This record gives sequence, structure tokens and C-alpha cells, in this order.
Amino acid sequence: MQKKLTITLDESVYEGLQTVIGRRQISQFIESLVRPHVLGKDLEASYAEMAREEAREAEALEWAEATPKLGHRGVRGEGAT
Repeated sequence: MQKKLTITLDESVYEGLQTVIGRRQISQFIESLVRPHVLGKDLEASYAEMAREEAREAEALEWAEATPKLGHRGVRGEGAT
């Protein structure tokens, strides 16, 4: 669920946000900046999960590189590149 928030900014900052980020993207931009500071535990969990996925990906790549390649007929060695 989303909540509406009213904030006060210097006019030059607001104009910069409109110019650089875009009128319809300011809320999303601000949320992406604030989220890690207020949801720190969730962020730590996300990083831990990402590290586990990277480890699994590395294991899968190692396994795939060690597996003999099959040729176009499914025979080891023939037609393998």
C-alpha cells in the first residue's frame, strides 16, 4: 500500500528533480534513496540472499564448464565446439 507524503524543498532542488529525474518519477526516486535507511534489516536480508544466489550460480557455472560438451548428434566429442 502506498501513502501520500507532503514535503518542503528549496525551489532550485525541486526544479532540479523535475529536470533530472522527471515529473512523474520523483516519488520513486526519493523512495529508492530513503528505503535502505529505513528498512535496513530487509536490505541486509536481500544482500545475504543475493550472495547465496551468486554462490549457487558460480557452482552451476563450474559444473557446466566441467561437463563434456555434446555435439549436434548428442555424441560426446563429435561436432562439439
